[in-house]
Amino acid sequence: MDIPFLDRWRKRPATDAGGVWTDPEGVGELLAECELLRVRAASEGLSLSDDGPEDLAALDQLLPRWRDDPDELDWLGNDAGLYLGTVIVRTVPGAHWGPGPEGPVVVMASGREVDVVTAGRQWADTGAPELSQIYAEVSES
Repeated sequence: MDIPFLDRWRKRPATDAGGVWTDPEGVGELLAECELLRVRAASEGLSLSDDGPEDLAALDQLLPRWRDDPDELDWLGNDAGLYLGTVIVRTVPGAHWGPGPEGPVVVMASGREVDVVTAGRQWADTGAPELSQIYAEVSES
């Protein structure tokens, strides 16, 4: 099957000598999709259209019905982390996506790397730390 964006992703996004992705906007768009999270939120009456910090607080209030399905739990946790990263990158000056050892991370202006995917999986599994709390902590640093 020929799906162009998947073919590009499978090849791993190209990085320059400094380890920065050469197409950060394209990578950011791909990471921002978070389809399962958006569908789950919409089914609960929550629109994630502006990708802002207030959406994170609203997600924290959802009933965790996804915990009944181990497959959905992992996928939704991954999406939650990518959504958290998307909000950080779009709202915190100097933050950008970068390649990490286990997948994408958010690199803050200070150089600090935030493993948002692990944070999203923890949130989906246990509800803590809350997505809005993680955002508040990293946006202050």
